Amino acid sequence: MNKITAAIVEDELPATRLLNNMLKELRPEWEILILPGSIEESVEWFNRNPHPDILFLDIQLTDGNSFLFIEQAQPASMIVFTTAYDEYAIRAFTVNSIDYLLKPLRRERLLEAVMRFERLYSKLSPDFRKEQVEDILQIVNDQGKKYRSRVLVCAGDKFFTLRIDEIAYFYSENKCTFAVTGRQKEHLVEQTLEQLSGELDPDMFFRANRQMLLKIDAIQRIEPYFQSRVVVHVEPPFREKIVVSREKVAAFKQWLNY
Repeated sequence: MNKITAAIVEDELPATRLLNNMLKELRPEWEILILPGSIEESVEWFNRNPHPDILFLDIQLTDGNSFLFIEQAQPASMIVFTTAYDEYAIRAFTVNSIDYLLKPLRRERLLEAVMRFERLYSKLSPDFRKEQVEDILQIVNDQGKKYRSRVLVCAGDKFFTLRIDEIAYFYSENKCTFAVTGRQKEHLVEQTLEQLSGELDPDMFFRANRQMLLKIDAIQRIEPYFQSRVVVHVEPPFREKIVVSREKVAAFKQWLNY
């Protein structure tokens, strides 16, 4: 693997120093670049230099929002956002970046982001990186889009993206999460069901129980089950019985009838 180049675009000097020192400690072999914390100067740098492999980008820069920087610079880099914003406030902007870091930065979270980048770096094509930037811009420009549009799935030693509209349901087994397509193909995904529940359109997906996250289009019918529960039949079929608990039945029926 060629030497990794990382760039930091951050308008607060203490945060820049902290992130730079952490990265040097975690990955001393990387080349780390500290870029100006303004949109105008950073765009100019990107126009004149090879783009880094990974970009740590603060959402709020000195002269505006970093999404304006993305629009102008079109970075061919994998992006990790850094921000002081609440996790839920920035969720719509981060579902298509490889990760985000909340301030104050923590070493263990930075290490998670670095390791995620390393897992993906050699397996993702430049086309995916371009799509990543396009998706972020689409989210910014389309305020009606608030939810995840695709997931990264693992196939052997390779990764590829799977559109949410291809997925019938997600299930969890042995601490792993799987996406099942309408063609009954199963794919391993990195997110937990809990994370996916917060990132997918609630009009389309319902957390039936601890194991299953169902898409409305996959549900064929429901049947009464003992102790006031219901059984859900899906297409493609799931190998186990899908039971909605008594506490969730009313909300589930309301969701189906919405």
